[in-house]
Amino acid sequence: MSRYLLMSLFFLIPLAQAAETAAPASDHDLAYSLGASLGQRLRQEVPDLQIQALIDGLQQAYQGKPLALKDERIEQILRDHDAAVTQSEDTPPPEPQSEAAMSAEQHFLNTEKAKPGVKVLADGVLMTELTPGTGPKPTASDRVQVRYVGRLPDGTIFDQNTQPQWFRLDSVIAGWTSALQGMPVGAKWRLVIPSAQAYGAEGAGDLIDPYTPLVFEIELIAVGQ
Repeated sequence: MSRYLLMSLFFLIPLAQAAETAAPASDHDLAYSLGASLGQRLRQEVPDLQIQALIDGLQQAYQGKPLALKDERIEQILRDHDAAVTQSEDTPPPEPQSEAAMSAEQHFLNTEKAKPGVKVLADGVLMTELTPGTGPKPTASDRVQVRYVGRLPDGTIFDQNTQPQWFRLDSVIAGWTSALQGMPVGAKWRLVIPSAQAYGAEGAGDLIDPYTPLVFEIELIAVGQ
């Protein structure tokens, strides 16, 4: 039997203490009180409960009639339900820090979008062309040779490579993958990448906080297979 249903039934035990001063309950009133208490508890725990199915199961079990479901199936359903309720109770509410970080990100992106020369690329990535290029553009499965500097919104450098470095374009953050496919060799771009196209709600360890947009200056030197 589910621990929640047991709690619902035994919740009435303290009422027995009041019986010393109250008039004895009739069989009808006792049954009704048990049903009312159980109903109140179940309304909170299972708001969309099918009442008729509840009544059928209660009646068949109480009268010792054959049940519509096997005992093993009933126990499995109740265990799954208990686990779902426990998980819901253990899930913490959204943290105010997360809401503040999301608000700060949106403000930063709006400010960057309003700057002269900024173009909005796929997935909300913001691009400013610093140096034009005339070479080929990579595909999502190509290797790219780049020089780059990565900064946080406050200007702090969190990653930098002044020597040409090769990357597979399908192994970097999503903002790089989408943006660089439109970038010709020889070009240098400034990219502002929303957190959803970078490290999202998880962040990256102690280096990049959740919901942090990233700013890159990237020079595309070569494309390879």
